[in-house]
Amino acid sequence: MSLLDHQLELLSPAKTAEIGREAILHGADAVYIGGPAFGARHNASNSLEEIASLVQFAHRYRARIFVTMNTIMHDAELDLAREQVWQLYEAGVDALIVQDMGLLELDLPPIQLHASTQCDIRSVEKAKFLGDVGFSQLVLARELTIEQIRTIRAQVDTPLEYFIHGALCVAFSGQCYISHADTGRSANRGDCSQACRLPYTLTDGKGGVVAYDKHLLSMKDNDQSRNLEALIDAGIRSFKIEGRYKDMGYVKNITAHYRLLLDEILERRAGFVRAASGHTQVFFTPDVDKNFNRGHTDYFAQGRQDDIGAFDSPKYLGVEVGTVTRVGIDEFEMMTDAPLANGDGLNYMNKRASVGIGVNTVQKLGESEEGQRWRVFPNEPVSSLPGLKPGTQVHRNRDHQWEAALSKRSADRKVALHLTLLELDDGLALTLRDEDGIQSITRAQLPLQPAHNAEQADAALRTSLTKLGNTMFEADGIALELSQPWFVPAAAINALRRDAVAAHEAARLAAWERPERKAPLEPPAVYPATQLSYLANVYNEKARAFYRKHGVGLIDAAYEAHEEAGEVSLMITKHCLRFSFNLCPKQAKGVQGVQGQVRAEPMTLSTGEDTYTLRFDCKPCEMHVVGAMKPGILRMPPPSAVPYGSVSPLTFHRRRPA
Repeated sequence: MSLLDHQLELLSPAKTAEIGREAILHGADAVYIGGPAFGARHNASNSLEEIASLVQFAHRYRARIFVTMNTIMHDAELDLAREQVWQLYEAGVDALIVQDMGLLELDLPPIQLHASTQCDIRSVEKAKFLGDVGFSQLVLARELTIEQIRTIRAQVDTPLEYFIHGALCVAFSGQCYISHADTGRSANRGDCSQACRLPYTLTDGKGGVVAYDKHLLSMKDNDQSRNLEALIDAGIRSFKIEGRYKDMGYVKNITAHYRLLLDEILERRAGFVRAASGHTQVFFTPDVDKNFNRGHTDYFAQGRQDDIGAFDSPKYLGVEVGTVTRVGIDEFEMMTDAPLANGDGLNYMNKRASVGIGVNTVQKLGESEEGQRWRVFPNEPVSSLPGLKPGTQVHRNRDHQWEAALSKRSADRKVALHLTLLELDDGLALTLRDEDGIQSITRAQLPLQPAHNAEQADAALRTSLTKLGNTMFEADGIALELSQPWFVPAAAINALRRDAVAAHEAARLAAWERPERKAPLEPPAVYPATQLSYLANVYNEKARAFYRKHGVGLIDAAYEAHEEAGEVSLMITKHCLRFSFNLCPKQAKGVQGVQGQVRAEPMTLSTGEDTYTLRFDCKPCEMHVVGAMKPGILRMPPPSAVPYGSVSPLTFHRRRPA
């Protein structure tokens, strides 16, 4: 089984197996989670035992479990990676999300492989190639527009996946080396130092300051809530939520939010179905503003937008709740449009900095047409809150009551079940048939006694059979196929129902068919280029062999191999600072008062002691952050989980060896 063209899959992240289970209950059709090693979020790893238990839980709902192994790997790590893949396969995992093409050259089990967003899939040619070499699902670049997705889908038959929510990397995924150049921490190996969230100063070619100490590479958070139907029509079938570092509340809230949106579309669009089983009930009202975010953007989905950056702060300001009306010695008063609670977290901007306020207690003073009046007693002395004065706008970034609601049971998921009670010579049998067509039968030897009150006996049996309570099922019809009304003790029929439900859960697991690995084309597909730079992230001999098999002649080593001593593009991004500050040549074209041609001359970006050159490639509308690896990093051995001296270093040749 693979994702079919009429199926829509909601794909949620899980830092832990427990969060993964809640994601499924809140509506996820698939969950992606880190394994013991080789995930691109190195602090979000899970044991094989935890993953195996999540797999069992997921498969009961026909949900799939994907494990991330999307780092690039050193030669010394490939045997360990291969061993882990086999263990994950034996644990029942449905697919691996990978970046390193060396994995395709290993002796792997027939497990599905999905091409990670780290593969930087932006073109028809790249997408088609990856489908042809055996990838069963492709995670497209976040920077693609809906029209570009439509173009890819028209020529590629591999299911397409797209990020619909969460934090955005400013660089094309897999094309960011600034963390490794500056700190030795490689984003391609799951250890990004998040240089994009630092404050920078931007200067032009003449040294003039364009922007001072702003978070110029920090993007707002992705939110495709309004574009879901357009993405479906363009060909996306798996809708991915970012966040393998995120907490339980985030996963519950954002999964439920998109579950409700997709369900509304499925109600209207009869040609589509959800990719997994069951109906999700949400016991709260999802709100994407309640979780950590840097503001919302649909990024490039509808074309280049003016306001995609979170330049002022990479922190979460929260939802605006009101305005300060009076400041006292140990408390202050506010007018709000929402109730406050003890334990809330508030903040406000003072100059360019965010100031946090921990709320100890609150008192409601009254209500008027303008809103609610509250007195706030903060944890901090009021005198220590800089710039707090009447008129200050206040946001709430921790809603205590909201978090308390999400810490409890906040959703459930039920699979529809039809129950048929049959009469046997020596008792009764209960047949269960679910919405997926899976059927089980459970028998019980029981002495049957004719009922004195036929109507009462019938009602008692139906009531007992519908008591599915805390199970994963809900009754969708009951049939009693009996020769006459029988009296059956409540304890006996309840025991039969419990045994039947347990047997049916086992039958659902036994009937699960793991999706099959896609076979690569023969003869091997030809890669759409004959040579590769460091941007291809080739870090081991197996990856090199893969590309040579597919027609590539010249292959440079990955940046992490420490062979790029000079200045190179450390970050390639669709975000353009010339555009952000109205300095784009395309913007200037035809503008009244602009004389001659405006050129996209280089600019300079600096933070602390680090300085980078910005170069602008205007044809594809991209910005390159250019710099060199720090000498101390360059002299270090290339990163590997295995001591460097225990393996022979791989030699890459810039030209074909004689």
